[in-house]
Amino acid sequence: MTWRFIVPETDLKQRLAERFREVNGDHPMTAADDAYVSAQFVVLEELCAVRSRDPEDVRRLMLDGRLPLPGYLRSDGAEMVPADLFALADEAGGVDLLEAWFTAHWADPVTGKAEWNAYLSGQYVCLHSVTPAGIRRKDQLTAAIGAAADDPDTDAVRLHALVDELDALEPAFTAYDRLRFGGPTSRDTCIDAVRARFPRPDRPGRG
Repeated sequence: MTWRFIVPETDLKQRLAERFREVNGDHPMTAADDAYVSAQFVVLEELCAVRSRDPEDVRRLMLDGRLPLPGYLRSDGAEMVPADLFALADEAGGVDLLEAWFTAHWADPVTGKAEWNAYLSGQYVCLHSVTPAGIRRKDQLTAAIGAAADDPDTDAVRLHALVDELDALEPAFTAYDRLRFGGPTSRDTCIDAVRARFPRPDRPGRG
Protein backbone atom coordinates (compact mmCIF):
# COMPACT_ATOMS: atom_id res chain seq x y z
CA MET A 1 0.00 0.00 0.00
CA THR A 2 1.27 3.49 -0.87
CA TRP A 3 0.66 6.14 1.73
CA ARG A 4 0.17 9.74 0.73
CA PHE A 5 0.54 12.56 3.20
CA ILE A 6 -0.77 16.10 2.82
CA VAL A 7 1.81 18.51 4.17
CA PRO A 8 0.12 21.13 6.40
CA GLU A 9 0.58 24.79 5.46
CA THR A 10 2.60 25.50 8.60
CA ASP A 11 5.01 22.72 7.68
CA LEU A 12 5.43 24.08 4.15
CA LYS A 13 6.13 27.54 5.50
CA GLN A 14 8.63 26.12 7.98
CA ARG A 15 10.33 24.05 5.29
CA LEU A 16 10.58 27.11 3.07
CA ALA A 17 12.12 29.12 5.91
CA GLU A 18 14.63 26.33 6.50
CA ARG A 19 15.52 26.22 2.80
CA PHE A 20 15.92 29.99 2.78
CA ARG A 21 18.38 29.84 5.67
CA GLU A 22 20.29 26.98 4.04
CA VAL A 23 20.87 29.27 1.06
CA ASN A 24 21.38 32.60 2.86
CA GLY A 25 22.64 31.69 6.31
CA ASP A 26 20.93 32.60 9.56
CA HIS A 27 21.35 36.36 9.95
CA PRO A 28 19.19 38.76 11.98
CA MET A 29 16.89 41.26 10.30
CA THR A 30 16.95 44.68 11.95
CA ALA A 31 14.09 47.17 12.02
CA ALA A 32 15.85 49.08 9.23
CA ASP A 33 16.11 45.87 7.19
CA ASP A 34 12.41 45.17 7.71
CA ALA A 35 11.46 48.70 6.64
CA TYR A 36 13.58 48.45 3.48
CA VAL A 37 12.19 45.05 2.55
CA SER A 38 8.58 46.10 3.20
CA ALA A 39 9.06 49.06 0.85
CA GLN A 40 10.70 47.02 -1.92
CA PHE A 41 8.88 43.67 -1.76
CA VAL A 42 5.44 42.23 -0.99
CA VAL A 43 4.25 39.51 1.38
CA LEU A 44 3.76 36.21 -0.46
CA GLU A 45 0.20 35.69 0.81
CA GLU A 46 -0.79 39.22 -0.22
CA LEU A 47 0.59 38.77 -3.74
CA CYS A 48 -1.16 35.41 -4.05
CA ALA A 49 -4.45 36.98 -2.99
CA VAL A 50 -4.14 39.64 -5.70
CA ARG A 51 -3.14 37.08 -8.35
CA SER A 52 -5.70 34.45 -7.25
CA ARG A 53 -2.99 31.91 -6.45
CA ASP A 54 -2.78 29.45 -3.59
CA PRO A 55 0.20 30.24 -1.31
CA GLU A 56 0.46 26.52 -0.58
CA ASP A 57 0.98 25.73 -4.25
CA VAL A 58 3.51 28.54 -4.65
CA ARG A 59 5.52 27.31 -1.65
CA ARG A 60 5.59 23.82 -3.16
CA LEU A 61 6.83 25.22 -6.46
CA MET A 62 9.58 27.06 -4.62
CA LEU A 63 10.59 23.97 -2.66
CA ASP A 64 10.54 21.92 -5.88
CA GLY A 65 12.91 24.36 -7.61
CA ARG A 66 10.35 25.64 -10.10
CA LEU A 67 9.93 29.17 -8.77
CA PRO A 68 12.54 31.27 -6.93
CA LEU A 69 12.75 31.31 -3.16
CA PRO A 70 11.64 34.48 -1.35
CA GLY A 71 14.10 37.35 -1.57
CA TYR A 72 13.91 37.91 2.20
CA LEU A 73 12.31 36.58 5.37
CA ARG A 74 11.16 39.54 7.41
CA SER A 75 11.80 39.33 11.15
CA ASP A 76 8.13 38.42 11.70
CA GLY A 77 8.57 35.42 9.39
CA ALA A 78 6.79 36.93 6.39
CA GLU A 79 8.06 35.57 3.07
CA MET A 80 8.91 38.66 1.02
CA VAL A 81 8.82 38.32 -2.75
CA PRO A 82 9.02 40.71 -5.72
CA ALA A 83 5.72 42.05 -6.99
CA ASP A 84 6.51 40.54 -10.41
CA LEU A 85 7.26 37.06 -9.01
CA PHE A 86 5.00 35.36 -11.57
CA ALA A 87 5.85 37.59 -14.54
CA LEU A 88 8.53 35.38 -16.09
CA ALA A 89 6.44 32.22 -15.75
CA ASP A 90 3.53 34.03 -17.40
CA GLU A 91 5.80 35.20 -20.24
CA ALA A 92 7.22 31.70 -20.67
CA GLY A 93 3.74 30.20 -20.99
CA GLY A 94 3.58 28.62 -17.53
CA VAL A 95 5.78 27.30 -14.74
CA ASP A 96 6.39 24.03 -16.62
CA LEU A 97 8.02 25.94 -19.49
CA LEU A 98 9.88 28.48 -17.40
CA GLU A 99 13.26 26.75 -17.04
CA ALA A 100 13.65 26.05 -20.76
CA TRP A 101 12.53 29.57 -21.66
CA PHE A 102 14.86 31.14 -19.09
CA THR A 103 18.02 29.16 -19.91
CA ALA A 104 17.53 29.69 -23.66
CA HIS A 105 18.57 33.32 -23.17
CA TRP A 106 22.19 32.15 -22.84
CA ALA A 107 23.99 30.57 -25.79
CA ASP A 108 26.05 28.41 -23.43
CA PRO A 109 23.81 25.79 -21.73
CA VAL A 110 26.17 25.57 -18.74
CA THR A 111 25.93 29.32 -18.16
CA GLY A 112 22.17 29.19 -18.64
CA LYS A 113 21.82 26.45 -16.04
CA ALA A 114 24.04 28.33 -13.58
CA GLU A 115 21.94 31.47 -14.01
CA TRP A 116 18.76 29.43 -13.55
CA ASN A 117 20.08 28.07 -10.25
CA ALA A 118 21.02 31.59 -9.17
CA TYR A 119 17.54 32.78 -10.09
CA LEU A 120 15.93 30.00 -8.05
CA SER A 121 17.99 30.99 -5.00
CA GLY A 122 15.98 34.20 -4.70
CA GLN A 123 19.21 36.15 -4.29
CA TYR A 124 18.72 38.29 -7.37
CA VAL A 125 17.65 41.12 -5.08
CA CYS A 126 20.26 43.20 -6.89
CA LEU A 127 17.79 44.09 -9.65
CA HIS A 128 14.55 46.04 -9.54
CA SER A 129 13.14 43.57 -12.07
CA VAL A 130 14.70 40.13 -12.47
CA THR A 131 14.71 39.14 -16.13
CA PRO A 132 17.29 37.31 -18.27
CA ALA A 133 17.96 40.55 -20.14
CA GLY A 134 18.44 42.44 -16.88
CA ILE A 135 20.76 39.78 -15.48
CA ARG A 136 22.89 39.79 -18.62
CA ARG A 137 23.06 43.58 -18.74
CA LYS A 138 24.05 43.80 -15.07
CA ASP A 139 26.90 41.34 -15.70
CA GLN A 140 28.04 43.34 -18.73
CA LEU A 141 27.95 46.60 -16.80
CA THR A 142 29.82 45.38 -13.74
CA ALA A 143 32.53 43.88 -15.95
CA ALA A 144 32.82 47.05 -18.02
CA ILE A 145 32.92 49.27 -14.92
CA GLY A 146 35.62 47.12 -13.33
CA ALA A 147 37.75 47.22 -16.48
CA ALA A 148 37.31 50.97 -16.92
CA ALA A 149 38.10 51.72 -13.28
CA ASP A 150 41.38 49.79 -13.62
CA ASP A 151 42.36 51.58 -16.85
CA PRO A 152 44.67 54.56 -16.14
CA ASP A 153 43.45 56.17 -19.37
CA THR A 154 39.76 55.60 -18.68
CA ASP A 155 37.17 57.89 -20.22
CA ALA A 156 35.47 59.36 -17.14
CA VAL A 157 32.38 60.40 -19.07
CA ARG A 158 31.86 56.87 -20.40
CA LEU A 159 32.60 55.38 -16.97
CA HIS A 160 29.93 57.51 -15.32
CA ALA A 161 27.46 56.61 -18.06
CA LEU A 162 28.01 52.93 -17.25
CA VAL A 163 27.66 53.57 -13.51
CA ASP A 164 24.46 55.57 -14.05
CA GLU A 165 22.95 52.74 -16.08
CA LEU A 166 23.80 50.21 -13.37
CA ASP A 167 22.40 52.58 -10.76
CA ALA A 168 19.06 52.55 -12.59
CA LEU A 169 18.96 48.75 -12.58
CA GLU A 170 19.86 48.19 -8.92
CA PRO A 171 18.01 48.95 -5.68
CA ALA A 172 19.76 50.35 -2.62
CA PHE A 173 20.30 47.02 -0.79
CA THR A 174 20.21 46.77 2.99
CA ALA A 175 22.61 45.77 5.78
CA TYR A 176 21.23 42.22 5.80
CA ASP A 177 22.45 41.75 2.23
CA ARG A 178 26.03 42.50 3.24
CA LEU A 179 25.77 39.77 5.90
CA ARG A 180 24.37 37.06 3.68
CA PHE A 181 26.66 37.88 0.76
CA GLY A 182 29.67 38.06 3.07
CA GLY A 183 30.82 41.53 2.08
CA PRO A 184 30.04 44.58 -0.01
CA THR A 185 27.32 44.54 -2.65
CA SER A 186 27.75 45.43 -6.31
CA ARG A 187 26.25 48.84 -5.51
CA ASP A 188 29.00 49.37 -2.95
CA THR A 189 31.83 48.38 -5.28
CA CYS A 190 30.60 49.37 -8.74
CA ILE A 191 28.50 52.46 -8.02
CA ASP A 192 29.31 54.18 -4.72
CA ALA A 193 33.04 53.39 -4.65
CA VAL A 194 33.54 54.28 -8.32
CA ARG A 195 31.72 57.60 -7.95
CA ALA A 196 33.85 58.42 -4.91
CA ARG A 197 37.06 57.49 -6.71
CA PHE A 198 36.23 59.23 -9.99
CA PRO A 199 34.48 62.59 -9.46
CA ARG A 200 31.94 63.30 -12.17
CA PRO A 201 33.43 65.55 -14.87
CA ASP A 202 31.97 69.00 -15.23
CA ARG A 203 29.38 69.21 -17.95
CA PRO A 204 30.16 71.48 -20.91
CA GLY A 205 29.26 75.09 -20.28
CA ARG A 206 29.74 74.97 -16.51
CA GLY A 207 32.23 77.35 -14.91
